[in-house]
Amino acid sequence: MALAARLRLDGRVALITGAGSGIGRETAHTMASLGAHVVVTDASRQAAASVAQEIAAAGGRAEAHELDVSDETGTARVIHAVADLQGRIDILVNNAGIGARMPSEELDTAAWERVIAVNMTGAFRCAREAGKSMLATGRGSIVNVASIMGLVGGGLYPNPAYQATKGALVNWTRALALEWAARGIRVNAVAPAFARTPLTTKLLADPAMEQAILANTPLGRLIEPREVADAITFLAGDAASGITGVTLPVDGGWTAR
Repeated sequence: MALAARLRLDGRVALITGAGSGIGRETAHTMASLGAHVVVTDASRQAAASVAQEIAAAGGRAEAHELDVSDETGTARVIHAVADLQGRIDILVNNAGIGARMPSEELDTAAWERVIAVNMTGAFRCAREAGKSMLATGRGSIVNVASIMGLVGGGLYPNPAYQATKGALVNWTRALALEWAARGIRVNAVAPAFARTPLTTKLLADPAMEQAILANTPLGRLIEPREVADAITFLAGDAASGITGVTLPVDGGWTAR
C-alpha cells in the first residue's frame, strides 16, 4: 500500500479534546480532510459546534460535544455515547490543556490542582474511557499533546504546574504504550514549541517575549498549529503503525540545542 493510502483515515472515528480552537481545531480539520469522522469536543459547546460546522461545510464528517475533561461523570458520558453511536472509537487526541503562568511561591494549591485536573487527570480519564472501546476491538491509537516544557526546564518564565503535567504526560505515554501494546493500541505524544494559539495569545502580546522565544528556536520562527496537527495525524494513522511510546518534538529545533 502506498504511503498516501496509509495516511488516509477513511472510516476512522477520531475524538479530539480541546478541539474548539488552536491545535485541536487544526487537527480536527486535518483528520476530517483525510476521511475521518471527527468528534469535536471542547469545554465550550459553541466553539465545538463552530468547528464541526466548518468541517461539514468543507465536505467532511463531524459531530460536536461539550466536554470538560476535568468532569469525570461528563467525560465518561460523552465518550460512551460516542462509542455507542459510532460503534467504536479508533483515535483519541488528548489535546485539552491549560496553564498557570506564575512563580511557584505565588501559585496556590487550587490553581495547581486545576492544571493537574485538566492536563493530566483529564487525559488519563479520556484514555481510560476511550480505551475501553479500543480494547474491545483490539486496535486504536492515542496521541497526547505534551509540550517542549515537558522535556526541558523552561527558563523564559515560570509555569510550574504546566511543566509538571506535561512532563508527566511524556512518561505516562511510555507507560500506557507498554501496557496496551500487546492489545493492539498504540500510544504516542507530540511536544510542540510555541505556536500562535489562544493559549499563547497573552504571552506573545509582549514583543520582548516573542523575540526571546524566536532567539531560542533554531528555525527562527513560531511553530504553526498546522505543523503540530500534521504530526498528530501521522502518529494516529497507519503510516506510524510501528511507532508507540514516542514523544515527537515539533519545536523548530528547540530541544536539539
